[in-house]
Amino acid sequence: MQKYGRIFNFSAGPAMIPLEVLEQARDQMMNYEETGQCVMEMSHRSGEYDKIFKDSQQALRDLLRVPDNYHILFLQGGGTLMFAAVVMNLVGGPKTDKKPVVDYLLTGDWSQKAIDEARQYDAFCDVNIAATVDTKGANPIIPPQDTWKLTPGAAYVHFTSNETIKGINFNEIPTFPPDTVVVCDMSSDFISRRIDVSKFGVIYAGAQKNAGPAGTTIVIVRNDLLNRSLKICPSAVNFKKQADKGSMLNTPPTYSVYISGLCFKYYLKIGGLEAVERQKQDKAQLLFDTITNSGGYYEFIVPDIRYRSLINVTFRCFAGDHQHVTENKDKMTPFEIRLIECAKKEKLKNLKGHVTNGGIRASLYNAMPIEGVRALCQFLVKFQHDNPLTQEGPK
Repeated sequence: MQKYGRIFNFSAGPAMIPLEVLEQARDQMMNYEETGQCVMEMSHRSGEYDKIFKDSQQALRDLLRVPDNYHILFLQGGGTLMFAAVVMNLVGGPKTDKKPVVDYLLTGDWSQKAIDEARQYDAFCDVNIAATVDTKGANPIIPPQDTWKLTPGAAYVHFTSNETIKGINFNEIPTFPPDTVVVCDMSSDFISRRIDVSKFGVIYAGAQKNAGPAGTTIVIVRNDLLNRSLKICPSAVNFKKQADKGSMLNTPPTYSVYISGLCFKYYLKIGGLEAVERQKQDKAQLLFDTITNSGGYYEFIVPDIRYRSLINVTFRCFAGDHQHVTENKDKMTPFEIRLIECAKKEKLKNLKGHVTNGGIRASLYNAMPIEGVRALCQFLVKFQHDNPLTQEGPK
């Protein structure tokens, strides 16, 4: 039994928050450090909150080892708003005879959304799809890097490091030609592994998967890129204007930033990203082994482990029978529908795959304890035993 009767929440986001962080927030709720107020009640201009905000930025800088020539911004609007903000902040450089080109790697639904947003600014830039993953195929793989059609002198190249819906991941961060401005949407694998921040021009991520509650959008931007915005860029998402004001141009998501700061400090306390990455790999391997050892009862949606997400593990339950598969409007087989309902009774919740994908999706974000993954694996083994294939479907 989980403490406080809590479930194991496998949601793709918002996701679990470390229990120690929640307990600390609870203890500080009514009277934060003898200030006589809750953090939610504080003026963002107050000295008390200014310290919380700057401590949160510093904890993230320490955790990711962010170089001094980068600004850390705590904004709002999620990754979806950043799809537009990236374009408006990076294609307004020195004028030339030709419109700037922006390169995108299309690896799934979220990179597609980023591309669709960028195309709305076709008056200011041309969008080039440098590589595409066939996400509708039986074995989606990221094309070899030597086949990518990158544009020399592009304003930037954008990629999504982890696609939450299909479960496709750049398990190795790609390398790009020198002087390439690399932009990465890390929303679903942010602070889940060690990275060299200096290889990126801009990193952005919604906090609600690995770094706290929904509300905060984290942007890490290299200083030399702060003078490339379009005149139409709104002030609230103008990286330079926000950097100049310390992310306080407008009221930031104060409480969300506070919780994110507690998360950053918690991950530093347990050993930093080295420990987080090790836990991630251990959790994923447990689930991978269970699916692999099912004899085809469960099947990976991304069979090639080189591109399979360690965080959003997607799989199907055809029970070994592909000839009699029927799916409902959400692309769920009878076995999968029953699996989801049985799992809820065991306090294993939010396992249903995205409606565009179907199947099962187990999201193993940072705060998911390994006990939760063990419980899921034990459940999957038992479900297979209790629900053998019959001509009619689940027994």
